[in-house]
Amino acid sequence: MTMTRTRLEAAERSVLAPYAAFADGSRGRVHEEAESAYRTAFQRDRDRVIHTSAFRRLEYKTQVFVNYEGDYYRTRLTHTLEVVQVARSIARALGVNEDLTETIALAHDLGHPPFGHAGERTLHRLAATIGGFDHNQQSLRIVTEIERRYPAFPGLNLSWETLEGIMKHETEYDLPDPSWEPDRRPGLEAQVVNVADEIAYNAHDLDDGLRSGHLDVRDVARVPLVGEIFEELGIDPLRFGKPERYALVRELLGRIIDEVIEHTDARLRTAGVRTVDDVRRHPTTLVGPGEALAAQLAEFKRFLYQRLYFHHRLIRMTRKADHILERIFTAYCTTPEMLAPEVRAQGETLGLERAVVDYLAGMTDRFAIDEWKRLFDPTTLT
Repeated sequence: MTMTRTRLEAAERSVLAPYAAFADGSRGRVHEEAESAYRTAFQRDRDRVIHTSAFRRLEYKTQVFVNYEGDYYRTRLTHTLEVVQVARSIARALGVNEDLTETIALAHDLGHPPFGHAGERTLHRLAATIGGFDHNQQSLRIVTEIERRYPAFPGLNLSWETLEGIMKHETEYDLPDPSWEPDRRPGLEAQVVNVADEIAYNAHDLDDGLRSGHLDVRDVARVPLVGEIFEELGIDPLRFGKPERYALVRELLGRIIDEVIEHTDARLRTAGVRTVDDVRRHPTTLVGPGEALAAQLAEFKRFLYQRLYFHHRLIRMTRKADHILERIFTAYCTTPEMLAPEVRAQGETLGLERAVVDYLAGMTDRFAIDEWKRLFDPTTLT
């Protein structure tokens, strides 16, 4: 039996929870297109995101450690894939749309510049006179304007629900766009991705921090949430190697994911949620862990801030990133003749500073460093 689009849509209606987003109920796209024969609207969105230049560049963009610091640390791409895995696991258990969840997760970091959040802070400062820089809004611009893959329209022409998930992505590092239905919550698929993002980076930052030696395992074992796992698994901080690290991170991920599923299901039942509109009109976020675990996670995040993100080696790299991006920005705004013709053409449409910021935001760590060398190192040929 061939699974046509209409059969896939019927399968969604028969399997998913009533509060899920259904592909055949999508609010549609800005530019009208014929439907795919064998993919739902959300599956088509997913494929379009994967084939973008912006998605491929995530492979060489910083998560915490800059790309050249080692082959085993997470990049923005591997982080994205881990968010997809966590999000799909939660979505499947809750009976919400896995395809939409996956698509939002794949797209949620497309707008990140090189050098992680340090790079974003620098671009926001440099773009202060033109409205600043926010990677959520940049992600939306990428999928609606910057990517040019179709002759009939700019961007990817994604469905309304995928765009909602991008613009309402909200974590400690991400703020939703206040102009996008500010009085309504996003659908559960977007809420799942928001939580999955935090789960993934907490777990893999712990893993990378221990692997790099930036985190002392004895300090980690004193954090209540993680310390409980040390005790339950019988891990001795003085005899801590790869197997113990893998077991620790695996157990941490599983414990948080299970609790998010169980507490979210309980919230949905208590709130009497029956449709996606009920979700959007609900006064609070529905997806997340219980209060006790949320408090432990907040304490764990504070530990990572103090011991990892503000480690002196990472602060050094932050300063280097700021220097690199500021020097390139100033050079191109001062002498735009050095820019590639297509960037200069964008400058005539968008304004020079915005075009340069877009150009910088699209760079990988490696390209930005090489660009700095081409501009300022007299021994590097252009």
